[in-house]
Amino acid sequence: MTLVVHHLGVSQSDRVVWLCEELGIDYELKKYDRSPIWAPPEYKALHPVGSAPVIEDGSIKLAESAACVEYILQTRGNGKLAIAPGQKDFAEYLYWFRKTGLDFANGTLQPALVLALSLSRAGLGDDNESVKRIEDRRKQLLKFMDQRLSVVPWLAGEEFTAADIMTVTSLTTMRCFIKYDLSEYPSVLAYLQRIAARDRYRYAMQKGDPGLNVDELTAASPPPLQRAVAAVFQAHGR
Repeated sequence: MTLVVHHLGVSQSDRVVWLCEELGIDYELKKYDRSPIWAPPEYKALHPVGSAPVIEDGSIKLAESAACVEYILQTRGNGKLAIAPGQKDFAEYLYWFRKTGLDFANGTLQPALVLALSLSRAGLGDDNESVKRIEDRRKQLLKFMDQRLSVVPWLAGEEFTAADIMTVTSLTTMRCFIKYDLSEYPSVLAYLQRIAARDRYRYAMQKGDPGLNVDELTAASPPPLQRAVAAVFQAHGR
């Protein structure tokens, strides 16, 4: 049965497209454009949660990127891109990706970024106490990641794993919406250059999000918003 990946452009569902390419598995990609900021009605209708990503495997339909990535690893990964209990660096892999509900990618870094976007959209200025707190939290998390990447090439250790696939989106695609600079984090930037050098990452982004430039996504300055999204933000004075 061919896996179907429903990918919303400029979203965290790029994790699933990238994972499939890294594993070299057979899959069908169905792409959806934002209309103009949020997911179109046909995407929201795919699953009760109404968010990206969504995958289908026969009668199984699954949402949430951590669940989708874990499902693909377990059913089609053949041990690739994952570290099993008892193997070296299992604990680090567990921390950076697999702690259900508490993983670094989805449970720590991503919520801090989404909350920052929400406060920005609410019109709260940089001097607002909540905004300051979230900004400090983001810097703390990035400093922690930078320290980790100053001693190992990949988040789990010596091997590139799904922990990297889960985390990179927050440092790349999400910065189209949540503008923050990475100049203060040289090890994170060097890490992103290693990511950008991966042919399968470039191919996955070209396949799923041809409007995004990998070199811009992995640079210190945040990448520009997709044109359609930028137009709406400008129309609303954002």
